[in-house]
Amino acid sequence: MPAFRIAPAVADAFPDTLIAVITATGLRGRDPWPHTTAALEDLEQQLADGAWHPADETDPRIEAWHTAYRSFGTNPRRIRPSVDALGRRLAKKGSLPRINPAVDSYNAVSVRHGLPAGAFDLDQVTGDVDIRHADGTESFTPLGEPDTVENPKPGEIIYTDSAGVLTRHWNHRDAHRTRVTEDSTHVAFVLETLHATRDGNLLKVAAEELQGLLAPHADETGVHYLSPAQPEATA
Repeated sequence: MPAFRIAPAVADAFPDTLIAVITATGLRGRDPWPHTTAALEDLEQQLADGAWHPADETDPRIEAWHTAYRSFGTNPRRIRPSVDALGRRLAKKGSLPRINPAVDSYNAVSVRHGLPAGAFDLDQVTGDVDIRHADGTESFTPLGEPDTVENPKPGEIIYTDSAGVLTRHWNHRDAHRTRVTEDSTHVAFVLETLHATRDGNLLKVAAEELQGLLAPHADETGVHYLSPAQPEATA
């Protein structure tokens, strides 16, 4: 199983980073996941009732990612952090997309807690996963665009393995190669904050919530944490 690592330069630039890596083995993505369905419907009902709204760019959790994006040359209003884009979509349409149970689970947790989330099919990952600055030579094929190849700009923060980029702009968009489908059985999910001092407990609650949605439909689950003080975890 791959190691997940935060590069020293990223740790230095964002010293209060905390990332949860939630792993699931033996996932059964073609079964009904009633707790995930209920979580999505609950969020949508709370929004419709006016009892809750997703975090927007005025929220400190989202604002921190906008600041981070600008620091590595990405315009966050044109290329938005995943949680920002998901929350805006929910606020506008009143509903979240239904992709498959595993993806729906992390989307629900992400938007509920205002934290970026993503996932990788570990059977499609080659080698270890590094969170580092791009040098500009890497290649990326966006989710849903298998014939497209992009090159991240030098300095952009990426997730990457030895075969290519897994996520651009830190958490804007995942790669097509490692996308999670209903047939993915070995998956690593990530939840992220740039302000562990303020939001570390929130991240841990969210990670436990996601693990709780996954566990009934997996043979085994686990939670690991990455930070500048502990920059490597084996999933």
